Amino acid sequence: MRLRICAVGRLRAGPEQQLVEDYLARLSATGRAIGFSSAALTEVEEKKRLEGAALMAREAELLLAHVPPGARVIALDERGRNEGSEAFAARLGAWRDEGTPEAVFLIGGANGLAPEIRERADHLVSFGKMTWPHMLARVMLTEQLYRAITILAGHPYHRV
Repeated sequence: MRLRICAVGRLRAGPEQQLVEDYLARLSATGRAIGFSSAALTEVEEKKRLEGAALMAREAELLLAHVPPGARVIALDERGRNEGSEAFAARLGAWRDEGTPEAVFLIGGANGLAPEIRERADHLVSFGKMTWPHMLARVMLTEQLYRAITILAGHPYHRV
């Protein structure tokens, strides 16, 4: 199963980008042995000056354009489920075992996600009630994906 993070906005060179690249590389290396073929980040950005609902709708179009047929869609949303790392890993493992070809994680822009993203999502994930910067959410997600893969692989990275 392929893993893809599709996010609104571009990461600038710096510590967040380095962390994301590091976790994606670790994820790909560890994941291949247990049925996760690759992990990637796709960034989308609307260049037109749109605001409010129009911008959210356009960002939704850009994000959903990167969801292939048969993929599971997981949206990061404040209304989502706040689950532990082991439950998150079990969910990924179950989708892999069902033959899901790809899991696409969507991170919206500063205004959040359009309702059509939440409606399309197979699963909504929350990192808690606190508000996190979108660039930091990418780091947190890539780390949790790596942690999930290590849990499934029985790797000592994750200790209970």
